[in-house]
Amino acid sequence: MKLSFSLFVAALLTSASASNVLELNPDTWDDVVGLGKPGLVELQNLAPTYEQVADAYSHVKDKVFIAKVDADGIGKELGKKYGVTGFPTLKWFDGKGNYEPYESGRDLDSFTSFITGKTGVKSSIKPPPPPSYPILDYSNFDEVVMDPKKDVLVTFTAPWCGHCKAMKPAYEKVASIFETENNCILVNVDADDKKNEAIKTRFGISGFPTIKFFPKDNKDGIAYEGGRSEADFVDYLNEKCGTQRSVNGGLLDTAGRLADFDVLANKFFTAPADLRDSIYKEALTLSSTVGDVSKHYLRVMEKMVNGTEAYYEKESKRLASILKKRTLAPAKLDEIKIKSNILRSFGEKPVEDQNDGNIRRATAEL
Repeated sequence: MKLSFSLFVAALLTSASASNVLELNPDTWDDVVGLGKPGLVELQNLAPTYEQVADAYSHVKDKVFIAKVDADGIGKELGKKYGVTGFPTLKWFDGKGNYEPYESGRDLDSFTSFITGKTGVKSSIKPPPPPSYPILDYSNFDEVVMDPKKDVLVTFTAPWCGHCKAMKPAYEKVASIFETENNCILVNVDADDKKNEAIKTRFGISGFPTIKFFPKDNKDGIAYEGGRSEADFVDYLNEKCGTQRSVNGGLLDTAGRLADFDVLANKFFTAPADLRDSIYKEALTLSSTVGDVSKHYLRVMEKMVNGTEAYYEKESKRLASILKKRTLAPAKLDEIKIKSNILRSFGEKPVEDQNDGNIRRATAEL
């Protein structure tokens, strides 16, 4: 097997080749390495990605260069000198020629992040939009995850991990779904980053991705062993956090509903006008035990207490129209959805569960 290794350096030299990767050999090595330019060693199998890395820095050839050495051919002497014995071998060289192993990922993002971190030079690759979830590290992990007021789902990942990359779109979507849930949040930690080694050790992270749930009352963390689809994550968090999020965005049809008030709402809606006032007073008394969560039930009753059924039809259509357009901020849409759910309870007849007498409702999704 033929081996080669390459350099990233903090001042790019011009190459006559069409490739932006600079090819070095024993005769040209000292013309580049140790003259104020850092570098990285690459094996030949990384060539496609490596070419992309070189292209990403071709606009700053006065600041950084990418180079390679055939460590099994003309550059064999250099391969032995710098310990190129296997495959892959990657080494970073600083401006004085001192070197260290390159241990980051082998993908384009990892390479460019590494170079930019070492040199301060930015690549020409447009950065992806920031994720919908916070990315934590050793400096802020405890502040967020150990907060006793928050339930936190943490994915411990590595940049090179294929399963992590496959999971990312679903995790992104779920984080956006839970955006308005201030006390049920999703975060990520690059557990392969050396600076986060203490976190990795602390929670026994030995493979990627590892997912742990940190509820308010257990900050040791609970291993997440469910599926990795959007629906899997949403169902899990709804159960653990007590939330009622829909996998399609927004809230479930059950959000904001209270079983005892659902009974009174339907009773009120079907009662003759002369009996509604007494049912309203019963609901008012019950509200003192639950607080503000019942206020919209009372508001609807106040609107309809004198028999104005037209309010029910008109308001139902108005709220449905707002929810269909979805032009409001997520938090406002949640508020509208809860109002719609409660209003709908007046026209629905509660169904007694034959097993325990609890009110059960269909959990259709928005």
